[in-house]
Amino acid sequence: MKKPARGRPRTSPLTRAEQLRAAKRAQRQRLRGAGLTEVQLRLPASEATRLRAAANAPHFRKALDGFLQGVVVDIEQWPRLREIAWNRADRWIPAEEALALYERNWRFVQPNELTAEEAALVDRLKQQFGGGVVNA
Repeated sequence: MKKPARGRPRTSPLTRAEQLRAAKRAQRQRLRGAGLTEVQLRLPASEATRLRAAANAPHFRKALDGFLQGVVVDIEQWPRLREIAWNRADRWIPAEEALALYERNWRFVQPNELTAEEAALVDRLKQQFGGGVVNA
């Protein structure tokens, strides 16, 4: 007489490892379809724990967006910056580097031709990194 198999009944012809691989592949496709990307960071354990807790907070994305606006600048969003950064491959550059680009190339920037938004960006950058002045 044959003994019954131990464990849970087999409902799939695939091995458990293959099932897990297929499930992970489907999860990645769902995330890609939703426009989400996974980012890995190396942080001290205490900061990683705080970041995980913060990520669950209701207004985390809004706060993160505000933080990133102060740290990096999208070259494509600003017409004059795009012109003076024509040789850059990266779309996003550190905000301090954006101010340095404006300062080095100020002779090519006509302040009266800046849009109100870009003038506000230059003002924010000079207050944040330039001590309130553009060293041009």
